[in-house]
Formats: sequence, structure tokens, C-alpha cells
Amino acid sequence: MLLGKKRKLGRKIDEINVGEKLEITETIEDKDLLLYLGLTDDNNPLYIQHDYASLTPFKKPVVPQIMLTGIVTSAVSKYLPGPGSSILKQTLSFPKPVYHYATITLNFEITNVDSENHMVTVGIKGYDEENETIMEGEMDVCPPYAPRSITARTFDNF
Repeated sequence: MLLGKKRKLGRKIDEINVGEKLEITETIEDKDLLLYLGLTDDNNPLYIQHDYASLTPFKKPVVPQIMLTGIVTSAVSKYLPGPGSSILKQTLSFPKPVYHYATITLNFEITNVDSENHMVTVGIKGYDEENETIMEGEMDVCPPYAPRSITARTFDNF
């Protein structure tokens, strides 16, 4: 519950099918970077210092890859499968850097539903404005369980 209100859960394993897709678009703003860097106390000069980054092959500051991962995990938590989900395993690669102010598109697809182990596999591909791949991989996700009633087993001993 959140302040006395019940929270809607995402879809249960029997409501999810292979081939389901989700697409989200995000623009990386200064406020997002500053919040991330402040929260993590990560002061890598590659993320924030133009003078340093200009001397590297990147040429300008890049968005931290773990911040991009956070956008992905947020989409899993909010949409596919949704609230109540838990990420069990992730494999992600970042073939091209993402720069400040970039607009990225992330595509998600359910590639496997394993009812026996209560797990779905979500394939992930991310693209920048030039439609070049900036992220790819997959996550094994435990979809939300249906909540049990508090009183469901009350009379088991009677």
C-alpha cells in the first residue's frame, strides 16, 4: 500500500505471451544526470567534464551506462510485466555511447515465458536519434505473484 491506497500489480505469468512488445522514448536531460550523479556520488569526469571528455575518443561527456540500465529496469517495473516484478538476471551491452541531451528509443519484447520457474525473458534493444544501437541484451524477470489473502489460511488448524 502507498499511503492507504492499494497499488495495482503488473500482469501475472499466465497473462503474458511471447511476442508482446513495448517501446519507450526518453530524452536525457541535465536534471536526470545531476540527480543520478548526486544520488550515487559518482564523479567520473567522463560523465560531467567537457574539458576532460574532449581529450578522449568520446569527444564529449557521456551518459553513465548504469543510468541507461536504470531506465530499462524502470520500464520493466512500470510496464512489462509491471509493478511487483523482480529482475533476476540481466545481460546488457552498450556498443555506442549516449551523449547528454540524446533522445533514445528502447524496444522491449517478451522472448520466453517459463511458467514452471515463474520467469519471463525480456529482450531489449536501444537506439539513438540516428537509429544506431546504443544498448542490447536481455533480462530474466519474475512477474508479480498474485497476493495471498491474509485470512486465506486462518482456519487451517481447526
